[in-house]
Amino acid sequence: MLSIFDIFKTGIGPSSSHTVGPMWAGHRFLNELEQKGVLPSIASVRIGLYGSLALTGVGHSTDKATLLGLAGYRPDTINPDEADQIFADIKISKVLKLAGKHQVTFDYDEHLIFHNGETLPEHPNGLRIFASDSNGIVVYYKSYLSIGGGFIVCADEFNQIQNTGSNAATIEEPVPYPFKSATELLELCHQHNMTIAQLTIANEVARHGGDFELVNSKIDAIWEVMNACIERGLRMEGTLPVSGLKRRAPDLHQKLTENSVSILLDHFVIMDWVTLFAMAVNEENACGGRVVTAPTNGAAGVIPATLAYYNRYISTNNQQGIRDFLATAAAIGALIKMNATISGAEAGCQAEVGSACSMAAAGLAAVQGASMEQVENAAEIGMEHHLGMTCDPIAGLVQIPCIERNGMAAIKAITAARLAIRGDGSHAVSLDSCIETMYRTGLDLQAKYRETSLGGLAVHARAQPIKMVS
Repeated sequence: MLSIFDIFKTGIGPSSSHTVGPMWAGHRFLNELEQKGVLPSIASVRIGLYGSLALTGVGHSTDKATLLGLAGYRPDTINPDEADQIFADIKISKVLKLAGKHQVTFDYDEHLIFHNGETLPEHPNGLRIFASDSNGIVVYYKSYLSIGGGFIVCADEFNQIQNTGSNAATIEEPVPYPFKSATELLELCHQHNMTIAQLTIANEVARHGGDFELVNSKIDAIWEVMNACIERGLRMEGTLPVSGLKRRAPDLHQKLTENSVSILLDHFVIMDWVTLFAMAVNEENACGGRVVTAPTNGAAGVIPATLAYYNRYISTNNQQGIRDFLATAAAIGALIKMNATISGAEAGCQAEVGSACSMAAAGLAAVQGASMEQVENAAEIGMEHHLGMTCDPIAGLVQIPCIERNGMAAIKAITAARLAIRGDGSHAVSLDSCIETMYRTGLDLQAKYRETSLGGLAVHARAQPIKMVS
């Protein structure tokens, strides 16, 4: 079973699988060196990036993230404003301080290799780290796979996961209400007369030694990071890194607030605000800011924007409603992660933005009094209408079409929730079937449409090319 806090993790942009995951890989490799007692003998480190991590690694800051992890930094605690300078210092000095204390030689051009034409057999997102002694002999090395949402496994762990028929990188924990499908989840809810949120939180409380208040405080902290990200994105002006594209959220925010009287006459203005909230988050993500993987960084704006809609425009909103929204969304995200994937490199953007839309729709329906069947219907609608969506970021950057796409998905989530609530909960396609369809569709997508920037908009959007900023 996946925890709420497996699905929602604090990290830095621009990508959970390409930034957060590789940073954890570097950090984990560091811990393994220390556990084996070989850290003092290490004289140099070499890194190999494979598949999507190589093809879009620079645009996603995979190189920077891996080195930061090896330097002892964590994605949930590092100051985003300091990350670029730390990375620059490593490149200029050609020195990497493992764990911030053990100095080794590191030449960026020589010791970090982008294997653009090669993919590790287990997964499209792969990296290998080698640690050598002063004689150049490899003392320790490990292959890691970034399987989406910041989850990292080594190759042996991945094979074990595949053999069990689950794609979730987690250790089985005893919880009172285990489930592996939406059908099982709904049956448990009816059997114990609980909502999806109540059941999910009960499992979480069991994981946290019965400390209900601790679970609530951790869920509240998730929303605090999400909301702070929205607020920062609304006010931060300037340009996006590498591309030099202008940040749009501050201008949109000004236009929506400068003439409040005329805007009151616009029946669709709330849609503009929701879109703005999502874009604000994803511009922060593109700039390497602090975000919540929800369930990934590339889709980080959908759930915050939909939750902000609930918090600002639904009159019955309250703190418990925010908790129930996130708990319900996490349950849907866990189902997707356990039975399919949330990795764009594995199944395209349907696995990222589609999953986020499904989660957000379920959460919004739940806090507006929907039945369990209506909640499942909302999640299914949100996923169904993203099936087949490709992941084709221009120049390998999480900017176009990612930023606007989050805004569109947030609107879809609201529509899906409203449509489900207007119904009686019965629907022709089950959520379980839709999740399976998403995964199989993703496997059928050509590799060039799965976060490699080798097809789609990344290749054909030539009318107004991005002028890269060095």
